[in-house]
Amino acid sequence: MSNSNEKSNERYRVTRNVTIVGALVNTLLAFGKVIFGLLGQSSALLADGIHSFSDLLSDGLVLFAAHHAKEGPDERHPYGHGRYETMGAMGLGTLLILVSLGIIWDAQERLFTPENLLQPDTITLFVALFSILANEGLFQYTNQAAKKIDSDLLRANAWHHRSDAISSIVVLVAIGGSLAGLPYLDAIAAIIVGLMVAKIGWDVIRSAMHELVDSSLDKEQVEQIRQTIFAVGGVCDIHMLRTRRLGGSASADLHVQVEPWLSVSEGHMIADVVQRTLMREISGLTDITVHIDPENDEDGALCIGLPLRTEIEKQLDQQWHDLLCYQQRKRVLLHYLNGKIIVELILPLEDFQGLEWVKTQKTELQDHATAIESLGQIRLLFE
Repeated sequence: MSNSNEKSNERYRVTRNVTIVGALVNTLLAFGKVIFGLLGQSSALLADGIHSFSDLLSDGLVLFAAHHAKEGPDERHPYGHGRYETMGAMGLGTLLILVSLGIIWDAQERLFTPENLLQPDTITLFVALFSILANEGLFQYTNQAAKKIDSDLLRANAWHHRSDAISSIVVLVAIGGSLAGLPYLDAIAAIIVGLMVAKIGWDVIRSAMHELVDSSLDKEQVEQIRQTIFAVGGVCDIHMLRTRRLGGSASADLHVQVEPWLSVSEGHMIADVVQRTLMREISGLTDITVHIDPENDEDGALCIGLPLRTEIEKQLDQQWHDLLCYQQRKRVLLHYLNGKIIVELILPLEDFQGLEWVKTQKTELQDHATAIESLGQIRLLFE
């Protein structure tokens, strides 16, 4: 548990430090592009500056999510705090779309009223170029950190920086075109930037919606999980494998089929090894529930409705109380398989009188238990 806490704290430290650097750079870019967009009369650069302000919200979301992600489950949140990130992403995506609508509305008004078109100054060209270099640098820096701690949250933020660099390239081309005598390009570029912001917002909302409705992991990840489980000794088959995302992590529950005659403790041991192996081998998988099956019950519980031990022992006592081998039993094992109860009587080794005697005893037990409909095979074991 301490190793898990140390890893979680380390992920938080890396995420926090990288995001703070990104927030500082985005603050500088946002104020710079807005100020020079106003002074240099470039609506495209001004729109890009508003885009950069929205990036500060994205950085704030990452910090918020990282802060809560390092907190373990508690009484009110038994599955952890991953949904905080999801809800924050929904809010951020909505805000991005609202911002994009404002950018597009302002740009189209300028586009259809030529007297309102702005003529950018040369300085705005250098501001856009600086924005491209700064955002690409942030992408490389953030993406390297994401690889280091294998964080989808940081990886998404890195690509957000890359999208900012692309939008600044559009702005650079627009300003250059306007300076060359094509003033419409600046307003058109502002609309393009607005559409890019809307696309990012929609992608964020769509991803959050998929998580809220418990969409499964990618097919490649599910197949990796299956292969990892099959590599564990004692696993015969897998069914009812379900996965879902929880913020920056993921959970899985599954049924593992083992040999039907295993002991409870061995079945539990196999389940424990499956769980630990998945958490070690599959990145981001933090919550795993393993159900052990002695047979494939994917299409329904074959033994549903069969009596449990207390009831079946009463029925066996009524039918077998006069039989000597039953009176001398050391213990009774019950196996629920294929819709029947298989009974194993464990007898003292000194009672063994040969194979023919065993056959006779089994026949006698079977004949005295015909009234028990749930009874299947009867087995005699000696120790």
